[in-house]
Amino acid sequence: MRLLVLFILVMITLVCPSGAAYAVPVPVTTPITDHCPHKVTTPPAVDTSEIVAPGSSAPSPLPVPDPPVGGTRLAGCGVVAEPDTGPVPGRLTSAGWLIADLDTGKIIAAKDPHGRYRPASTVKVLLALVVLDAIDHGTMDLDEVVAATPEDWGAEGDSCGMGPGGHYTIRDLLSGLIVVSGNDCAAALTRRLGGVDATLTAMNDKAHSLQALDTHASTPSGLDAAGMSTSPYDLALIYREAMRNSLFRELIGLRDYRFPGYPKRPDVSGDKDHPGYLMQTSNHLLLDGYPGMLGGKTGYTDDARKTFVGATERDGRRIVIVQMYGLTIESDSYWDQAESMYDYGFRAPPNAEVGLLVAPSTGRPAPTTTTAAAAPDPTRAMSATGTDHPDRWSIRILVGLCAALVAIGLLLVALRLFARR
Repeated sequence: MRLLVLFILVMITLVCPSGAAYAVPVPVTTPITDHCPHKVTTPPAVDTSEIVAPGSSAPSPLPVPDPPVGGTRLAGCGVVAEPDTGPVPGRLTSAGWLIADLDTGKIIAAKDPHGRYRPASTVKVLLALVVLDAIDHGTMDLDEVVAATPEDWGAEGDSCGMGPGGHYTIRDLLSGLIVVSGNDCAAALTRRLGGVDATLTAMNDKAHSLQALDTHASTPSGLDAAGMSTSPYDLALIYREAMRNSLFRELIGLRDYRFPGYPKRPDVSGDKDHPGYLMQTSNHLLLDGYPGMLGGKTGYTDDARKTFVGATERDGRRIVIVQMYGLTIESDSYWDQAESMYDYGFRAPPNAEVGLLVAPSTGRPAPTTTTAAAAPDPTRAMSATGTDHPDRWSIRILVGLCAALVAIGLLLVALRLFARR
């Protein structure tokens, strides 16, 4: 009996790493990156999303610029900050993060700024830039109507609710892409841009023109796939460029948007018309009225973990933050962590600078690299998984398993005590 009780207790410890963690707060630990584990490649995948199709090979890692874009102090992979700005925020779960002045481009503080991480849905900002370029060049119009296809409403992950027989303007699709991170909208916009290959080429060309040299888009929506990569520095560059566009500023600042519905499906018995609805932003800081929040883009996949890029304004000063490869844990949500980063940024003096968000490329020579450049491989993943929200069922299953083990352990202890009488 003693051995069985001991076995149950060991299993509880192994399966429930937070222990009876649902009553005891989990200590917050910031991942250590000083040894540059993600300087060349992203963290190891935890699922099959990056298994390439048979007969294909995974894309080669992107070259590592030397010197680093933005300044030599950004070459390190730990925390970089000016001593007189005070201690950096604690309780941050992100492996990589960055705080910068959106207007001057001065980087106030960062951790592993050029570390390679998966962007998840924050890469939709880059897709939005490609769409905005098409609109500016007159090859796409906001009032243009796009008919939905099965590839749209069948897209994996977060969805705006496109459906058969539905018709949507480019404004609807761009709003759905930005406000609720709709992968169905991403699929429709990708098709309108000429398909996946053409869209990825445009996204990667755009990233390179911004000197976002840690960035390679492997899917337009941000779903994990082989070769997907960006960095806190690059996301800040991309978001800063997007915020120069008045339409993007309008859409990223929307708390809600009325998304069109679609007619009843003739192939579904008893189906009724699907009316439009008021969708709400996935940015809780904006939704909850965080002071000065201008807007931001969320992301989540199993491999990328939580990601976020967004900007806030106070007293005429705009601060942009980036969070990558992080988690929400008990008593320390990702939004709380974001707020502490904004507070630190606004407390910092205007002249605080450990690096610079550079201007878009003007044709000057690119930095030399420490790894050989390789041509992009158009490899498509066999499967891709992701949503901006962690899977609640997996959490429920883990909680249920832990509860069952605890119950069995208590029952065995009770039986042993009863047997002694």
